[in-house]
Amino acid sequence: MNGQIEMTSGPLGGKILKYALLLAATGILQQLFNAADIAVVGQYCGTNAQAAVGANGPVIGLMVNFFVGISLGSNVVMARLIGKKDAKGVSRAVHSSVLVALAGGFLLLALGEIFAGKIVLALSVPNEISGAAEKYLRIYFLGMPVILLYNFEAAIFRSTGDTRKPLAALTISGVVNVALNLFFVRALGMDVDGVATATAV
Repeated sequence: MNGQIEMTSGPLGGKILKYALLLAATGILQQLFNAADIAVVGQYCGTNAQAAVGANGPVIGLMVNFFVGISLGSNVVMARLIGKKDAKGVSRAVHSSVLVALAGGFLLLALGEIFAGKIVLALSVPNEISGAAEKYLRIYFLGMPVILLYNFEAAIFRSTGDTRKPLAALTISGVVNVALNLFFVRALGMDVDGVATATAV
């Protein structure tokens, strides 16, 4: 099938390498969203705004890697069901994954809004940028349901051997993110709230 890597027949070495490289590229692109935010605010909003966004880097990196790890669990379940040609089981697993992603995303959104201030405090962010750092984190948490949904849907595609579609979707999202960063910051005069909104969008 188009975009899929057939893992059930033929030599596996090259296929596994291709699969791993595309998966790694997806993880790197997810990390670059925050890097793009830092670059734009650093260029147009000054060092305090740049530091405020950068201060959230460890938390965002932890969350991204955590979600990727959790979604791999659904990937394994679905790959086994696909291998067994259990169409009903695959359908149940897909629906369960989407449900878990949305429920988990909204739970994290709620927890993030409640504890954003405490998270920034735990990061020992300097007082002069703590307000901006908290603002960025709160807006970022608004995107949690969609961030989890992307990771679980990407896992669904990867379970069929298709790593290209998740990478293509993330690449397009990255380009849109940079364009919106520039629009919100340069055209609308926003700062950390602009780049955070662009990422959530």
